[in-house]
Amino acid sequence: MVHQTTSTQPWRRPRGTHEPTYNANNRQPLSTTTYVGRLLPDQNDRDRYQLEAGARLVRDLAAAVRELARGSLHDGHEHAADFPAFRLGILVRADDGHETYAAVRITGSVPDDLIAVILRHVPGCDPTAWYPEYALPSRPLLPAEQAWSTLMDPKAAAELLNED
Repeated sequence: MVHQTTSTQPWRRPRGTHEPTYNANNRQPLSTTTYVGRLLPDQNDRDRYQLEAGARLVRDLAAAVRELARGSLHDGHEHAADFPAFRLGILVRADDGHETYAAVRITGSVPDDLIAVILRHVPGCDPTAWYPEYALPSRPLLPAEQAWSTLMDPKAAAELLNED
């Protein structure tokens, strides 16, 4: 069976279809009837990839923040996770019947908008109530560390403790 080149095959069109447009915009003239340039990723594809990567990072951060907070609430020690450009630590301490203290520590360079995303996802904490700290409860901050603290809602702390 012989296949003829038709307009339903966008990568293979009769000679002369792509050449005028392509040759007008490029130094090297098109020398074949097959042109796949339109099928390659363009700026829209690169933008979509960046947006998808950003959405994945926010989803991963939200899950990690919740897991670190829950782990710290169980044992009262700081729990940490490594990300490509920074290290994230969370410390949650609860006192029987009193307020629950939450602290977030970031080591490394992180943009301000990413810090806001992290602080917004700490369960039971008002995203606007975080206060920058110069030390953690058990130690001073090390170089390249940033820390914030606030109070956690006791009901949210109880829900975290009851999660499996």
